[in-house]
Amino acid sequence: MISSSDASAGIAAVVVTYRSADTIDDCLARLRAADGVDAIRVVDNNSDDGTLEIVQRHASSDARVRFIANPDNPGFGMACNQGARDVEAGVQWLAFVNPDCMVERDTLSRLRALAAHQGEALLGADLVDDGGVRDGAARRRDPDFGAMLSAALGGTPAPKLELPIDDTRALQQVEAVSGALMLMPRALFERLHGFDEGYRLHAEDLDLSRRARESGALVAVANHVRVLHVRGVSSRSRPFFVEWHKHRGLWRYYRKFEAPRRSAGMSAAVFAAIWLRFPVAYLKAKARR
Repeated sequence: MISSSDASAGIAAVVVTYRSADTIDDCLARLRAADGVDAIRVVDNNSDDGTLEIVQRHASSDARVRFIANPDNPGFGMACNQGARDVEAGVQWLAFVNPDCMVERDTLSRLRALAAHQGEALLGADLVDDGGVRDGAARRRDPDFGAMLSAALGGTPAPKLELPIDDTRALQQVEAVSGALMLMPRALFERLHGFDEGYRLHAEDLDLSRRARESGALVAVANHVRVLHVRGVSSRSRPFFVEWHKHRGLWRYYRKFEAPRRSAGMSAAVFAAIWLRFPVAYLKAKARR
């Protein structure tokens, strides 16, 4: 089944940066060399480390590269929506690419070819670190808040969000893919009204994946399209900020998708479990730093 987006139509890559000077030069060089990329939009969330100067250099030598410099940091989802809105009419595919993701020349065109034969599809890639270790966040299930609550009360540990890898499938259907790299038809993104801007950082990819599924689109990982993901270059410098918004995002996700069918007591308990977990997660993140 061929989707409404042509398998050869142009791709717009949207990159959101914040203190991304360590990786953005390589990221943009690779996107500029990638097959099928007609536009590159970089939205910078008030970096103070030289990121914008690197982006300006790319923009001055390639008309496909344009940037939006935000005077503050409005969050990942809002910045993605800004970049997508800036893309010219007629570009049928959107790829959201983290500044620490290093695509190969054929990465996005291969994802486009796979997606174009699936009706409407939101696809992720097989993310690996620089040691070749595959990232479990590329294939996830929806959060199980009941299991999380049970674990917080001393019960059986909650199942991990990561799903097992099934390499027998070129496209492995999952409940959620990682926001580090997503490709989808522009028409689907616009029908979903883009990312939920109520999230500041983290969980917006879970949210978009769930809304895509509920709209009838396929959400899947291209197991044979491998992409290097350096991971968390800017996040490591601000563990409190990251963990705060990660937990805030989980609570927003719960209120949006789960709370309407849960009791008030259950919701209060989930709220407590999420925020009691926060200091532990912060201390672990700080120690890793």
